[in-house]
Amino acid sequence: METNNKIFQSKKTNLFIILCGIFLTNAILAEIIGVKIFSGEMTLGFEPVGWTFFNNYILDFNLTAGAVIWPVVFITTDIINEYYGKKGVRKISFITAGFIAYIFIVIALVTQLPPAGFWLEVNAQDNDGNPFNIDYAFNTIFRQGLGIIIGSLVAFLLGQLLDVFIFQKLRKITGAKMIWLRATGSTLVSQLIDSFVVLGIAFYVFGNWSIQQIVAVGIINYIYKFTVAIVLTPLLYVGHGLIDNYLGKDISKKMTEEAATDTSFI
Repeated sequence: METNNKIFQSKKTNLFIILCGIFLTNAILAEIIGVKIFSGEMTLGFEPVGWTFFNNYILDFNLTAGAVIWPVVFITTDIINEYYGKKGVRKISFITAGFIAYIFIVIALVTQLPPAGFWLEVNAQDNDGNPFNIDYAFNTIFRQGLGIIIGSLVAFLLGQLLDVFIFQKLRKITGAKMIWLRATGSTLVSQLIDSFVVLGIAFYVFGNWSIQQIVAVGIINYIYKFTVAIVLTPLLYVGHGLIDNYLGKDISKKMTEEAATDTSFI
């Protein structure tokens, strides 16, 4: 009996560490690379659509680079929720938010350091021979505004906590079946809020965007997240299959039951 309990605790802890590593890495990486905005149409070989919203705002499918890997965070959140419940998701969400804040503080400090002269000289030109200020480029890329930092953290935490709440509510209705419904449903609702909160705080409260711009860009971001959440649903089942195979039928059942009744402990 004691041996079985040790195996249970060992597998439970090892899985949580792996899932947290995936979650933490992708969440932080998405924040760092999110400064780049790319064209979705041109990536697929099309011309920008040039849609007009509110009669005066032209909108294309432009997304942050962080959006490319953010769906991994969605999937990992649902898997952690499935096996570790609300406590597991809340724990990793607050830990990740703390690390994100720490990273931005470090970036804010290092971008204030005076650049070495030789570093500026050896990088004084780009590949085409044009003048290039590498220190300015470094600071511009890594140092995001206060509004973006606050908006990202608030939206991240709000989205995660809302996701886990809806996930558990749907689980009470569906039981152990219909993973796709609680996973996709919780993601779609939480990311609807997330898509507009981060833009509203970063670019309306602290920036100079209009409400029309916030709504227009938020719609495009949500369309992307909505589509990806549905497309990646099969990967959720693949992840569950791999985890169940690693844990074994009995341990997997015990963990999901504990998560459903909120008695899981990490």
